[in-house]
Amino acid sequence: MGVKTHKPYTPTMRYQITSDYAEVTTSQPHKPLLSPMKKTGGRNAHGHITSRFMGGGHKQMYRHIDFFRRDKVGVTAKVLTIEYDPNRSSRISLVQYADGEKRYILWPEGLRVGDTIAAGDDAEVKLGNAMPLRRIPPGQMIHNIELQQHRGAQIVRSAGSWAMIQAKEGELAHVKLPSGEVRFVDQDCWATIGQLGHSEHKSLVTGKAGRSRWLGRKPHVRGVAMNPIDHPHGGGEGKSGQGNPHPVSPWGWHTKGRKTRRPKKYSNRFIVKRRTR
Repeated sequence: MGVKTHKPYTPTMRYQITSDYAEVTTSQPHKPLLSPMKKTGGRNAHGHITSRFMGGGHKQMYRHIDFFRRDKVGVTAKVLTIEYDPNRSSRISLVQYADGEKRYILWPEGLRVGDTIAAGDDAEVKLGNAMPLRRIPPGQMIHNIELQQHRGAQIVRSAGSWAMIQAKEGELAHVKLPSGEVRFVDQDCWATIGQLGHSEHKSLVTGKAGRSRWLGRKPHVRGVAMNPIDHPHGGGEGKSGQGNPHPVSPWGWHTKGRKTRRPKKYSNRFIVKRRTR
């Protein structure tokens, strides 16, 4: 688990930083858990662009991840492989349950091939095990957290991320999220023990525009580089920006500093402390 630099055989490789994939144990995914992905290129059914700066990219197969684990209570599983997933920043693990079924889960850092994991109220509080929040002691690193019961894990799923239970109050737990936000989560919601692996993901450097195109990212054009008909910031002589106006989107919406969260949103009452800037 680490990063590596390259000899500058080409100008772009001088700054390129990639993963060394030391934790990955196989390059062949489990075919029954794959399905093809259809790319939209940022366009809807009418061919109109609804998400700008998307397009191209390498073909990818989707890996079906088990974000629930509730239906495997009391059934132990053995870790078979640790794999790369092109659809997410974190690594995934293929596990085989005692009844013979194989599933993919997100790989927590420190989990090794051959380790045994379990899920349920009776599971031990150890790396890779999934259980309700009421069973997890405060101060324990967790990930893959449900926000609603039986909905499946929705938050803390990216590479290197983790959350922590700060306190428990009645039927609710105070969970500190990676953003610094502290929010109430029902203690019957499930989470997985440990920190997600591939924490060096934030240190990677693409190195060249071509790698972004492989990922399906087209160039992001600045508004000041456009014509007035295409963007409110466009036009003018040189890099003018038309008198340094307040930043807006191509459709005139304020784009920096404007609050986008509805004041009476249902989930607002579950936020104990806003995220830190």
